[in-house]
Amino acid sequence: MKKLVLTGLIASSLIFTGCFKDDDTPIIIEETTIINNNGGGGSDECPVVSVTGAITEDTTWTNDNIYQLNQKVVVDNGATLTIQEGTIIKGSPGTGSLASALIVARGSQINAVGTPSQPIIFTTTTDNITCGETAGTNLDENDRGRWGGLIILGNAPCSFSGEISEAQIEGIPADDTFGLYGGSDAADNSGVLQYVSIRHGGALIGEGNEINGLTLGGVGTGTTIDNIEIVANVDDGIEFFGGTVNATNLLVWGQGDDALDIDQAYSGTIDNAVVVLGEVSDHAFEIDGPEGSATGSFVLQNATIIGNQTTVNGEYADYRSNATGATNNIYAFGFKDTSDVELDNDGVATNYNNGDLTFGTWEIVLPAGVSDVLSIFKNNAETVTVTGFGSTASAINEGENTVGATTSALAWTYANIAGGLGF
Repeated sequence: MKKLVLTGLIASSLIFTGCFKDDDTPIIIEETTIINNNGGGGSDECPVVSVTGAITEDTTWTNDNIYQLNQKVVVDNGATLTIQEGTIIKGSPGTGSLASALIVARGSQINAVGTPSQPIIFTTTTDNITCGETAGTNLDENDRGRWGGLIILGNAPCSFSGEISEAQIEGIPADDTFGLYGGSDAADNSGVLQYVSIRHGGALIGEGNEINGLTLGGVGTGTTIDNIEIVANVDDGIEFFGGTVNATNLLVWGQGDDALDIDQAYSGTIDNAVVVLGEVSDHAFEIDGPEGSATGSFVLQNATIIGNQTTVNGEYADYRSNATGATNNIYAFGFKDTSDVELDNDGVATNYNNGDLTFGTWEIVLPAGVSDVLSIFKNNAETVTVTGFGSTASAINEGENTVGATTSALAWTYANIAGGLGF
């Protein structure tokens, strides 16, 4: 395992949400229009292609264009959107119903397969990156909310309040059926997302309601989620709303809320992840459980999480609302003396006592002023006591970890190359 070198760098750092209101029902995609956008990274050699509305037939985006998302673009009607390696997609600015996002509806697929040297990049029209580049020069990890994000919706099981089998992803009106997710097909296939970098998103669509960098709603195990980077998102980095999809080699840097967020009985495995909190970041992990009687248990393993030092924000993890699953092999450093790993309520404390919520090895570099690793693990339940919470954690010196992420797998990322994280 290559150790993460971040001495002196506690760097700064979306539930979806996007919506078509009554006055912006999706239109069938018009003939592709090449627009003059040299200021946004376009040129005669790299034209900008404007995309609006619904993609209802199999479509391919190529790396000799920049694709500009204008408001919501929905892959629907069983269509597959194929995105060539090295392609750049830019979201237009806007809030509320004007926020831009790419939504892959249930039954449709995205086939976005980048490579380490040619990742697929989602960013903002204000980013001066152009074809053939992997980074622009005018934005950094503090530039958030410049567009929306990427939402993938599937037919895999979720646990919903009211015992319903499907629900509308937050922010999309109920009569827009492309916003539905959930079902009974655990092996559902929404396509492939591989070597993809999503930057500068999280546009506000309502009061306190921003878009995640990557939202996965009811996504099944037939889907490939591998080598994904989220940089500078306003809300969560990646949020899993139920589903069974496995996700590997993830990096979240400088998000505004939680880096990895689990809800509605997500039952997949998240393996090999790096989180770098920024000044406005909240938790590295926020883990919720089922909302209905349907159950499911996550596995979160082999993660390196780096805190921040400059604000009151920045926690290791919060386990809430009847969460069940396992969190194993975590290496943590750079946090403040007030940061904690928290059991939030009686339900999750009971799950811990019953062995339904478990913790494997945690190796933590103690913050200045913290002398006992057990003091980092807090039980905030009102009436349920727990025994042994934090007993699998140990205090270590920075760089002496034996668990955590294999960071060399994420050497391709913008955070490493442009951000200098030292993988």
